[in-house]
Amino acid sequence: MARRRTKNEHYVNNKEFLAALIKYREDREIAQLQDKPKPVIPRYIGECFLKIANHLSFKPNFVNYMFKEDMISDGIENCVQYIHNFDPEKSKNPFAYFTQIIHYAFLRRIQREKRQLEIKNKILEKSGYSEVFDDNNQIDGSSFSEYNSIKDAVHSKSRN
Repeated sequence: MARRRTKNEHYVNNKEFLAALIKYREDREIAQLQDKPKPVIPRYIGECFLKIANHLSFKPNFVNYMFKEDMISDGIENCVQYIHNFDPEKSKNPFAYFTQIIHYAFLRRIQREKRQLEIKNKILEKSGYSEVFDDNNQIDGSSFSEYNSIKDAVHSKSRN
């Protein structure tokens, strides 16, 4: 028999998250009217951003990247940057709104890292990686098969 979810299993309570965002929006509008600086984002909202980003990073399409911490940081940074764009009158689902922001931040980070890898491979190719690897798989007189696999990886990456 299928197990039913209890209310405690959700890591972000959408209603509490919405209430906190509405309160923050009101505080920000009051500060703006009084020509005061923007108020600090409440700790609860920050925790929600962190929970959403952490849980999203465990999805199968994001789980095996070495730069997962950078992805999470980018997602949280974008949430903070665009928190003022969330309009409770248009949507009552802040979880979905900020999940999308984090998702696209993850995709941008992956593209940025791929671009950096391509640049690194081009630099390695143009700097003469053949000086490091000779054709006999000999480095300093020793034979290492892992260096050959690195050389093959560099060749395959540079062709793509």
